[in-house]
Amino acid sequence: MCIRDRSAALALALAACGPSGSDERGAGDREARYRRVVEDPHPRPADVIEAAGAPTGVARADDGSLLLTFDAGNIEDDEGPAASAWRIVGPDGRTVAEHAEHGDAEAVRAEFKGGPGGFVRVPTGESADGTYVLDVHGGRHAVDITRTPLRTRPGDILLAEPEPTLIYRPATRTVAPPAGVRDDAVRLAVDERGTAWSLDQSLTEAPDRVLRQRDGRTLGSAAVPRPYAGGALTARGGTAALSLLQGDYVRGLLVTADAGGHWRTVLGGGVPWRELKRGPEFLVLELLADGRVLVGEEGGRYWLADDRTNSAFHELRTPATFTSLAVAGTRLYGIADATTATYDLVKGEGLWVSRDGGGEWRRLGRRGSREAGTAAPST
Repeated sequence: MCIRDRSAALALALAACGPSGSDERGAGDREARYRRVVEDPHPRPADVIEAAGAPTGVARADDGSLLLTFDAGNIEDDEGPAASAWRIVGPDGRTVAEHAEHGDAEAVRAEFKGGPGGFVRVPTGESADGTYVLDVHGGRHAVDITRTPLRTRPGDILLAEPEPTLIYRPATRTVAPPAGVRDDAVRLAVDERGTAWSLDQSLTEAPDRVLRQRDGRTLGSAAVPRPYAGGALTARGGTAALSLLQGDYVRGLLVTADAGGHWRTVLGGGVPWRELKRGPEFLVLELLADGRVLVGEEGGRYWLADDRTNSAFHELRTPATFTSLAVAGTRLYGIADATTATYDLVKGEGLWVSRDGGGEWRRLGRRGSREAGTAAPST
């Protein structure tokens, strides 16, 4: 059940909450409303958002606008009707634009990445088909899709990898494969300087290697230390981090804070790596704009580096159990939601934001504004 501030409920109803009075209505009423939404051939965005209870994703544009995506699927089966919606919230917390669609529960959820001037839709198949741009006012724009590889440059956004591997250039609204990436690259990251970082897996017994390239030229590489293999890769502002795998588990990080000049192997640092049991596919590995690494597991615990050397970490205290956690600049966005579709709501359901590295969290309201009051982080 969602937590309300009664004095602000009419003005700042949470995305996690149902309509006014839903606390007093029974589960049968919530189920009936949910069913009506997913079966409606022309659902209203507000109805889809209310039924979903929490966003499935959040993206932030360079002006501070947020794009929130919502999904409501068939609860009894992974087939059948579904509904999806997106809502753009301006920097002032007001809803700028929104849209909803009727769909199929088997359809791939929409995902967007934020950047200069708006948000780009991530392709769902093995090509760039289906990619488009939403500006910060909700206007939809076509992109120029080319098969000609582009040399990465400042401002480029990694749109998809590894199959297909695509970058998006906001200045020209162009989607293309990046030039110079080797065939044995299994991971890619592109930082705001236009440097492409890739994890290459050798076909021999040689160790995995992290390569960095710019303007089509290789600037250097580093070997992944034995006995580990490389996993997830992220890069920003001269810092890059690679998860280290041993079998099916994450056991540490390989990190550089000086653009690849020196690398540090982090096997401790306050992170209990042996307690990460969910596997590499559930790993969250993000970089804040100040160079600090955030690492954790979806639906589990998270740790943030004390400083940009990324040698020591502390566990984040969160106000709810987050099913996902994302970083935009120095802000943290945590989503609390049920792990499977349900008619009921979970404790603290919704979108939470921290502007100070997890010290204080506020839940965003239905219109993107902060909810009255601050939720104390859980221990």
